[in-house]
Amino acid sequence: MSIYVLVHGAWHSGACWDRTVLRLESAGHQVYAPSLTGHGDRAHRLGPDVGLDTHVEDVVSLILAEDLTEVILVGHSYAGMLVSAVIDLVPERISHAVYVEALVPADGESAADVLPAHQVEFMIQLAEGAGDGWRIPPLPELPYPAGLFGVTDPDDVAWLRGTLSDQSLRTLQQPVRLVNPAADSVPRTHIHCVGGERRAVPPLQPNGEPAVVWELDTGHDCMITAPDGLTALLLKIP
Repeated sequence: MSIYVLVHGAWHSGACWDRTVLRLESAGHQVYAPSLTGHGDRAHRLGPDVGLDTHVEDVVSLILAEDLTEVILVGHSYAGMLVSAVIDLVPERISHAVYVEALVPADGESAADVLPAHQVEFMIQLAEGAGDGWRIPPLPELPYPAGLFGVTDPDDVAWLRGTLSDQSLRTLQQPVRLVNPAADSVPRTHIHCVGGERRAVPPLQPNGEPAVVWELDTGHDCMITAPDGLTALLLKIP
């Protein structure tokens, strides 16, 4: 039995992993898919002070409270920031890190530093349009094939839209701190969706081994659009 901790990206909640959780649990594994502060059943706790460090604490607290070890830590999109930060804090509890369509920061970088400048500018405009300057509404649905975070099936789009909530601008502006040499030994795998925007991946892992990059032929929210394919890849993690 493996232990998976699945961390959702910006605007989403732990519910986005439901199909993947079902498949991993059916294969006999232990799975956690928490909603971060300000999202899902914790949406009422959203505020301008919710930042990257808040979400890092969410994940670390779960791992420590459940006394989890040999964790396969999976982060989607924005949650790549969290994966890197969590590894830095509790490397002894993480057996493998998986970046799914995820940001890969260096020490001192924020999500805004890693994202394309035009996307950051658009999100700041959304926050300003919300009237308070710190609350970013979910990104709008785009014409096919982009859809809503890569989801195009009408029923799935309607369901996903109902699970999304605003994101604090601070989560994108707060820098990550990566200073623990012990974190370098944790192996990492990257999963890219060929229907989405390819994330930059360093050619070498921190442990010096070549980067491992797998691909899925689907859109950004692959846990919704291709749960079988995603689960198959996650089950390949040693």
